[in-house]
Amino acid sequence: MAASPTSRTRRAAALPLGLALTAALAFLPGGAYAAQSPSGAAAGHAAPAAEGPALSYLVNARPGHGAAVRKAIAGAGGSVVVTYDRIGVTVAHSADPDFARRVRRAPGVQSAGATRTAPLPAQATADTGAPKPLSAAQLEAAGARAGAGQDPLEGEQWDLRAIKADKAHERTLGSKRVTVAVIDTGVDDTHPDIAPNFDRGASASCASGRPDTTEGAWRPATGESPHGTHVASEIAAAKNGVGITGVAPGVRVAGIKVADPDGFFYAESVVCGFMWAAGHGVDVTNNSYYTDPWYFNCTTDPDQKALVEAVTRASAYAEKKGAVNVAAAGNEEYDLAAPRITDPNSPNDSTPADREVDTAHCFDIPTQLPGVVTVAATGAKDLKSSYSNYGEGIVDIAAPGGDSTAYQPPAAPATNGSVLGALPGGQWGYMSGTSMATPHVVGVVALLESAHPHANPAQLKRMLYRQADATPCTDPYDIDGDGKADAVCEGGTRKNGFYGVGIADALRAVQK
Repeated sequence: MAASPTSRTRRAAALPLGLALTAALAFLPGGAYAAQSPSGAAAGHAAPAAEGPALSYLVNARPGHGAAVRKAIAGAGGSVVVTYDRIGVTVAHSADPDFARRVRRAPGVQSAGATRTAPLPAQATADTGAPKPLSAAQLEAAGARAGAGQDPLEGEQWDLRAIKADKAHERTLGSKRVTVAVIDTGVDDTHPDIAPNFDRGASASCASGRPDTTEGAWRPATGESPHGTHVASEIAAAKNGVGITGVAPGVRVAGIKVADPDGFFYAESVVCGFMWAAGHGVDVTNNSYYTDPWYFNCTTDPDQKALVEAVTRASAYAEKKGAVNVAAAGNEEYDLAAPRITDPNSPNDSTPADREVDTAHCFDIPTQLPGVVTVAATGAKDLKSSYSNYGEGIVDIAAPGGDSTAYQPPAAPATNGSVLGALPGGQWGYMSGTSMATPHVVGVVALLESAHPHANPAQLKRMLYRQADATPCTDPYDIDGDGKADAVCEGGTRKNGFYGVGIADALRAVQK
């Protein structure tokens, strides 16, 4: 996630409804059903009693009430877009301002809420801080510094050395049986560092809230964020004599695009992403974002409660089907374990305003969902990155995400303490953030899965935590050297708010 409040990805800048109610449900890959009219258009309803801006909603059914809930959606002035019967979640559109309240009263509905505050489609919002690609001169200089057996840019990857991934690669690069899904802004599978390991069968776009497997739908369009491509390369850039090397360069990587063209990660798309992963044999998911438009979704609010419930169901289903879900802690320097937090960024698709949230009832999703591995970022000095969120009992593990604050350069002069990765169009550049830390942990999980192919997600998570290098609290934590503590770490050596169980260690993960 970005340190900038305008970006929903977790990186720091380097830098008319209406058709017949009797329409059939058409099966979509990934266990979803989309409403179809006889002509194939999206099914809907007669014009609602009241008209307002068209919004998207998530409607969560109680067990065994899916069909009744879909009928209730039509009766409340809504149109079914897609249904995930395996988890009882339906995506609906409606221009009736009273839709959510009306459908919540229907038998079989557990919760329902709007996924956005802006009309469909969302208002355009640029993803700020796009990284500058390395120049030809920088690429040439980096190649000259590469050591024997290294990819040309591997010498610039201080982050690989920080988790001993370079040493782990002497033992294994990971297995092609393992597929990691990058649920993000899209992945450029034509990039030479990604193409050799790309899994097209497990890739799709969920940006519209329903799966799209059109050729290349998983790629970022021109002008869209390079974030997902960078993340994918950090995990599984091939060791092929080109560019960089991933933490697990022998595993497969898939792209599940959930950001819409304006860069928003709406909950219906995130649900779709998890469900797609669950239905396509994905072993690990990387989630370096928060679910728009609310940084924290509060269960005391009926709309936000529905979003928490839907994404919880989807992520839990993905884990049930075998996936370890890993997510970024975020870049706002929040103590996520504090009783209350001031959130100035929500709702980010209309007019943000300061709001104080009660962390007992308000959650960053998917970061704080049950079963999700939450990752904090460290810099080149193995200290918590200045921007990284933290919190005892929230952060599970830490990994390199980069940090230019108090940076001391290693033997890679081209970097300012950020993490090098692929950019769309065959380029490379630096980014930093908990977005960049998360793929390091995902890569380690992929190596563990490669070595233990029959392990279930719970077992893999236990192994992940055991291999981490225990890292005590940094006390005092004065990252900028101004004589004042910038954050307070709580907990012991083996489990604390800055580093969780410690910093990921790829070498220990592959040792017998």
